[in-house]
Amino acid sequence: MIAWIKTHQRSALVCALTLLLPLLMYLNLLFGAYGLRAEYARDMERLPQRIARLQGLQEVEGQLRDSPGVVQQTTARLAYPSSAERASIAASMQSDVRQLMADAGLTVSNSQVLPVREEESFDYIGVKLTVAGDIDALDRTLAAMADFTPLIIVEGLDVWPTRQRSTRGAAAKVEKQEATVSLRLLSLRSLR
Repeated sequence: MIAWIKTHQRSALVCALTLLLPLLMYLNLLFGAYGLRAEYARDMERLPQRIARLQGLQEVEGQLRDSPGVVQQTTARLAYPSSAERASIAASMQSDVRQLMADAGLTVSNSQVLPVREEESFDYIGVKLTVAGDIDALDRTLAAMADFTPLIIVEGLDVWPTRQRSTRGAAAKVEKQEATVSLRLLSLRSLR
């Protein structure tokens, strides 16, 4: 056989290539099948994680379906509806806050409606007030505003104590602390 290969080199080369070509195709198919098996094995390893995620979604599916309704209810409780006019909301908020402060014993010396700021999902409707009175009345007013619906947010608060004359002597009476307060309040109006 070796003698034939030496005498017929071209024919031997053609025969070798002819035999080598199916062998290479077989090896390619074998390694390709092994690669597919390895890929499927990796997918099988990730399968329990996917199943756990799906089971977790199934457990909270009811909550996820109810969440848009909860968000709408919360938005309706905390913000004015989109159907309400900006000017009427501002006027209503201004009069409600003035009444709230007067009921608490504060004197409103100035109030103005601020320009409406438009943000992503809400209009920011602001009111600026200047009030005077004692600190306890201010505390009661802020506590009452926390329970107000729709929500009133205190955006800014500046407090200046009112000067009091001091009395000399041991029998000096402690008076309530008076202050002038500048408040920037805002409420939200839903755009949707």
